[in-house]
Amino acid sequence: MSDIVIGVLALQGDVREHLVALAAAGAVARPVRRPEELAGVDGLVLPGGESTTISKLAVLFGLMEPLRARVQGGMPVYGTCAGMILLADKILDPRSGQETVGGVDMIVRRNAFGRQNESFEAAVDVRGVEGGPVHGVFIRAPWVESAGAGAEVIAEHDGHIVAVRQGNALATSFHPELTGDHRVHGLFVDMARGYKAA
Repeated sequence: MSDIVIGVLALQGDVREHLVALAAAGAVARPVRRPEELAGVDGLVLPGGESTTISKLAVLFGLMEPLRARVQGGMPVYGTCAGMILLADKILDPRSGQETVGGVDMIVRRNAFGRQNESFEAAVDVRGVEGGPVHGVFIRAPWVESAGAGAEVIAEHDGHIVAVRQGNALATSFHPELTGDHRVHGLFVDMARGYKAA
């Protein structure tokens, strides 16, 4: 039995794929839709999907403020694609009414790599992930326009920042949960395990 429980924010997006990847990386994985479910996890994944929709649903379900409080309190959190946007302290081109959880000192540009039909896959070297490049799936992906002093850039593609880490927060513009390669999830589970043990 794993000693670490990781939630996946299950309001919209590729929730099931993250649950499978986290379990393969050695965590107990649970969907999170309510504040009381959030309170029972050691870390949380913010999945890909539609960042504006996830943001509005988080407010509607009463999750936005508890989420912000836990992230500010140091809870390990990992955002992929739309989840990266939600972790940004600032969005370059936000939709009307779009809020973020924040927690990473970065400015993110939504849909920076293009529309759905411009989605692509690429090998990405991620600092902290052993065993060669990660297979990155980029779907209407954001990139980090600029990272502040607190954020460590851990991967770039085509001259753009596509993965960052700041304290217990990890964010990627790509979707490792869609590839069957669970090394990035393994990195996050290790981060959560280290935080819980501290």
